[in-house]
Amino acid sequence: MIQQTLSLFEQFPAFYLASLFVVGLAVGSFLNVVIYRLPIMMQREWRSDCLEFLEQADSNASERFDLAYPPSRCGHCGHRITVLENIPLLSYVALGGKCAGCKAPISLQYPLVELFTGLVSVVVGWRFGVSLEALAALALSWSLIAAAGIDIGHKLLPDNITLPLLWLGILLALGDVFVSLEDSVIGAAAGYLSLWSVFMLFKLVTGKEGMGYGDFKLLAALGAWTGWDMLLVIVLSSSVVGAVVGITMILLKLNERGTQIPFGPYLAAAGWITLLWGESLLRSYFALFGL
Repeated sequence: MIQQTLSLFEQFPAFYLASLFVVGLAVGSFLNVVIYRLPIMMQREWRSDCLEFLEQADSNASERFDLAYPPSRCGHCGHRITVLENIPLLSYVALGGKCAGCKAPISLQYPLVELFTGLVSVVVGWRFGVSLEALAALALSWSLIAAAGIDIGHKLLPDNITLPLLWLGILLALGDVFVSLEDSVIGAAAGYLSLWSVFMLFKLVTGKEGMGYGDFKLLAALGAWTGWDMLLVIVLSSSVVGAVVGITMILLKLNERGTQIPFGPYLAAAGWITLLWGESLLRSYFALFGL
């Protein structure tokens, strides 16, 4: 059955990409749940650990809260979201962007994440075709979207996402899926240590922390996927885009100079682009600097 499906995808590329778009929409709907619930789950876990250390009872310990339960509800009126109200994109359009119960506006984040995930999935399928590389790149892409969404909202990059990505990248290198095992391991170590060194130097000079440890782990994971020789491309690309966006937001008075800007989304975007077109980007950088 699986072989027949793969053969069908190879014979009809348009059908393959359309299928990836639909799957991407569904995954995007789930990623919205992850972006919203995972930080709350982490906060509850931290609170529980603190209370346990203080030998105090946790009143929320018996309440189940995870990615599957409780069922999704409207944050305004508590209306339970039905299956028909949870169809990616279509439900948002059909409901006019409002809750079926209280008519409160639904955040535009939900359809945007769904659409973005669908489009990213199509690009991955177009770039890698019907292959193991495509399957692996989809897993990376979806994870990076979730990580970036959480970092934007909470300035937090969860270990639950970054560390599995790190180990998966190294495991894929055992089969030379994207890079060799040697390049992957060195990439992971160099990715972590490079940002950690910048962090420590900045802290030593200014007495302030310029970034979080989650950024180190994310770059380590990206280094495991793309290899050590692509780290410069990722860091340069993310830094340039981050600086441009940050300066633009200050000029437009959307942010003040002292406002902390999450670096994770820029790392995620640069890492994803590098996985797909790293060699071309590297050649472009060399040409730009006359190397």
